[in-house]
Amino acid sequence: MVVQLPVSRGKFALPVLTAIVVGSMVGGGIFTLPGSLGRVAGPQGAILAWVIAGAGMFAFARVLQLLALRLPELHGGIYIYAREGFGNYVGFLSVFGYWLAGCLGNCTYWVVIKATLGAYLPVFAGGHNVASIALASAGIWTAHFIMLRGPPQSAMVNLVSTIAKLVPLIVFLFVLAAAWNLEVFQANLQDSVGGTGLGQQVKATMLVTLYTLLGVEGASVYSAFARRRADVGRATLLGLLVVTIILVLVTVMPYGVIARSELAGIRQPSMAGILSAVIGPAGGVLVGAGLIISVSGAYFAWTMICAEVLFVAAHRGDMPKIFRQANGNHAPVAALFASNLVVQAMMIATYWSSAPYYMMLQLTSEMSLIPFLLTALFGTGVLWRERTRGLHRARRPANLIIAICAVVYTLLLVFAGGSRAIANTAIFYSIGTCLYIIASKEQHRRVFNIWEKAIFAGTLIIGAWAAGDLIQNGLPVPSLAEFRS
Repeated sequence: MVVQLPVSRGKFALPVLTAIVVGSMVGGGIFTLPGSLGRVAGPQGAILAWVIAGAGMFAFARVLQLLALRLPELHGGIYIYAREGFGNYVGFLSVFGYWLAGCLGNCTYWVVIKATLGAYLPVFAGGHNVASIALASAGIWTAHFIMLRGPPQSAMVNLVSTIAKLVPLIVFLFVLAAAWNLEVFQANLQDSVGGTGLGQQVKATMLVTLYTLLGVEGASVYSAFARRRADVGRATLLGLLVVTIILVLVTVMPYGVIARSELAGIRQPSMAGILSAVIGPAGGVLVGAGLIISVSGAYFAWTMICAEVLFVAAHRGDMPKIFRQANGNHAPVAALFASNLVVQAMMIATYWSSAPYYMMLQLTSEMSLIPFLLTALFGTGVLWRERTRGLHRARRPANLIIAICAVVYTLLLVFAGGSRAIANTAIFYSIGTCLYIIASKEQHRRVFNIWEKAIFAGTLIIGAWAAGDLIQNGLPVPSLAEFRS
């Protein structure tokens, strides 16, 4: 019998829930965003990409808000919606993919910190030597012991770091506003971006924009801690609004200060290079400090989310019961340890690797595609059933249209990722299914029904093919030197 999930483990008010959303979304990606988009898109492409991403993620956030209000008994965020709508195994794939995406994202944070420090301190040069790995390891386990003091304590650390990380971003925007040149912006409008059409520019940016918007679901993951259930939806929309405005400004403002061709070749983190070009080396130091604060805060937020998702899944019987363990501070100790252990293993692996930053960034986005799509589909199904039953008649049409828009947006993300993205995720899903089998046997239930057997067989076949292809041809990912240059 599954142990019931404890739902009164703390009381998060709206500001704390909003800070979790903002802290989860604003990480290292925003500091590399101007250069990342400048490589593949001009001002028109960047603006159109954010219109699509903003509208699509707003629709998705609205679905999360509606689900929080319609189904207040469901806690755990986007994972639990996939399980409720599509069964145990599909729910497991969603929670495993989402959890692994969080761990991969946390690994990129430490890679960025090491690379940033390496530019100023020779002992960390290279970003993947013994000193760098030792620093990252110390940070991982220091954060771990802070989080053992419980989610409320960790949330307050995240709240402080969220406020601190916004300062350099605001300074960056004010400096660029003062240096804004209409002629430079108009010249960038005429840039053909190598003859690339707007459609291709937008497609090339979709996984990047998704990566920077991941975390919008942070408040729904912590719905069990909300002082008021309605605050979950409010925090989601408020956090998304704040972050989207910042992301759009950070992306578009540089086009009025520096030529796109120069922006495309600027050293990462590109925000540091831009500010250095405007106000001198002090700008790079300011951005570097802001980046470390920002990434540290995002690491806290995402580790909390990863542990909570694993903890909830174990209580639902979709993960091995060992992950149900919690200490006297209501911290999910086993889930927290497993999440940080994965990040630690990845950090050690960077010693033999050329720092797979872009690979992990891409995998983070890819592993999030299926959970997001399943949540949008579930939300659409819930609202469609309301339509057929005549419930919530006054706001029914608009809500259903918004949910359908969320489905379209997530399908566009899958399309942008392509077949390679699906194949990559199948490798991890095939391996991770071992945890589902263990959990099923612990619950004395049948592992797969006929439908789930077909899903597992397809996942296994695609995963085996993808793994064989990688072994044969290798995985072409940028090296750390390319990331820095």
